[in-house]
Amino acid sequence: MNSKGTHAIYLAIILGLAVLGLVADRFVLYMGMRVMLLAIFAMGYNLLLGRTGLLSFGHGALYATGAYGMALVNLHLTPDPLLGILAGVALATACSLIVGFFCVRHTEIYFAMLTLAFGMMIFSLIWNLRELTGGDDGLVGISRGSVLGLPIAKDGQFYFLVLFFFALTLWLIHRLRGSAFGLILAGIRENNQRTSFAGIPVKSYRLAAFVISGVFAGLAGSLGAMLESNTDPFSAHWSHSAEPILVSLIGGLQTFSGPLVGSVIFVVLREIIQRFTQNWMLWFGVILLAIIMGMRGGVMGGLEKRLKRGPAPAGKGEGS
Repeated sequence: MNSKGTHAIYLAIILGLAVLGLVADRFVLYMGMRVMLLAIFAMGYNLLLGRTGLLSFGHGALYATGAYGMALVNLHLTPDPLLGILAGVALATACSLIVGFFCVRHTEIYFAMLTLAFGMMIFSLIWNLRELTGGDDGLVGISRGSVLGLPIAKDGQFYFLVLFFFALTLWLIHRLRGSAFGLILAGIRENNQRTSFAGIPVKSYRLAAFVISGVFAGLAGSLGAMLESNTDPFSAHWSHSAEPILVSLIGGLQTFSGPLVGSVIFVVLREIIQRFTQNWMLWFGVILLAIIMGMRGGVMGGLEKRLKRGPAPAGKGEGS
């Protein structure tokens, strides 16, 4: 599919979500916001995993720093949502810069284990600094206020703020993946030594990819705290970092649309399974295995392969 066709599809998705925000009930709006927030988190994460080839188990902590940064500003300084989001993203950016500086010096399992260690350190800090973070109770009472004079207290109003940041993330990630920067990240994923021999500072590009993914994690965390009107320390736990990994695997690691499709499948399947059993993780794991084994490369990766293969030529195999 050409670039114009791709842009038309994504524009149609945004317009469809905007119409949904006007006609859907409160539950559907809430589910839609959960999908969009997870997609923001996963698209940023997949820039690191799918594009650069670095597996991080610490992005839940970056999500949490965005949530707590937003909550602290909202509760103690100003209820302005934009300033709260800016503070959350800034804190997540600073945290990802510090963590990434130490982690990108290593690759593969060593990188993953270092991000896990830093992530659990942040989780422990959030848990123990009760005077600042509320400890295991988290921070509650986060208000939404208004944006540029427009109220966003109701879900139907807040939905469009989430949609705006979702559309912005979609555009930014698409531009990044198609830029020279994105191509270099892909080169690092394929062969970092050859990329280094070409004179490209591999560690600097890895750090940039880590920080950018941390920015989107912080954005998702800030918006998530506003959606739920509270934060909790388990958002920093390593198990929360598994969500964007699962989403990317379901949708397709090396595809742009993979995290979008994976987010829809993850949120909807989880909601359905939880209605029937408390052991949702067991059944979700079975379904995930079926998807991964049945469609190598995820849902979108499998579809792209089939589309490229195309229909069999007419008369193939017949004698002339």
